[in-house]
Amino acid sequence: MIVAKNWKDYEILDMHNGMKIERWNNVILSRPDPQIIWGNEKENNYNIDAIYHRSKSGGGYWEYKTKLSDKWTVKYNDLVFNVKLMGFKHTGIFPEQAVNWDYMIDKIKKSNRHIKVLNLFAYTGGATVACAYAGADVVHVDSSKGMIALAKENISSSNLEDRYVRFIVDDVIKFVKREIRRGNKYDAIVMDPPSYGRGSNGEVWSIENNLYDLVKLCTELLSDNPLFFLINSYTTGMSAKVLENILNILIDKKYEGKITSGEIGLPMKNSNLILPCGIYGRWENNE
Repeated sequence: MIVAKNWKDYEILDMHNGMKIERWNNVILSRPDPQIIWGNEKENNYNIDAIYHRSKSGGGYWEYKTKLSDKWTVKYNDLVFNVKLMGFKHTGIFPEQAVNWDYMIDKIKKSNRHIKVLNLFAYTGGATVACAYAGADVVHVDSSKGMIALAKENISSSNLEDRYVRFIVDDVIKFVKREIRRGNKYDAIVMDPPSYGRGSNGEVWSIENNLYDLVKLCTELLSDNPLFFLINSYTTGMSAKVLENILNILIDKKYEGKITSGEIGLPMKNSNLILPCGIYGRWENNE
């Protein structure tokens, strides 16, 4: 497991009985997490600003304990992200992804060449911000106009408006097929596919049924000397080895490089506990 332990504006203060208590800059939130199945041996009291409650009928709601701004920012090294309390307990950022941001920034900077990145299912653009910061040109694709708007705010907050970032509201598979027809190529591809979802025109996505075919399509977009191909997933029950196998079958046979996979996690403050937060699989060249 690789652990996102370099945050200063974010930390898990406590986690037990299905809930994690987090500090986002100076705001403390309590959110449910299905991985936290252990109890608490000692009681800690925190001045919580908002709690997310799950509904038995699906979804849930935020209960505000104090008056909060509509959004605020957290900083990760030189990157600045906007935090906003949204539906389904989302905050607009997945802090564990910092391990992938660090990897991409390092890989792009060390390449010493112009890199074009395609970010699919790009959400609010954590990877987009990281790659743009590292000097890459980025094409950011998501089916939600609202998420695209937040991604643009993150680019602005990180003072990266002068970088080349193209934002596309579209179904990912349709966009990739059009890029193939256009003959466009990318040096790096990043994707964070949902378990299930719908495209901009109601297209149905299922990771079990569609991921392999999407990665296969994406191999047609890779340049002659690609830098990396990164897949991230939060799908419950899916092993990181599945992502590694897909990359082995579709990319490793065409390009020389190495494949790694595993879990990503977040540490709890003043503890040896680590919260598992998803899986990754990545192919990278030998540069």
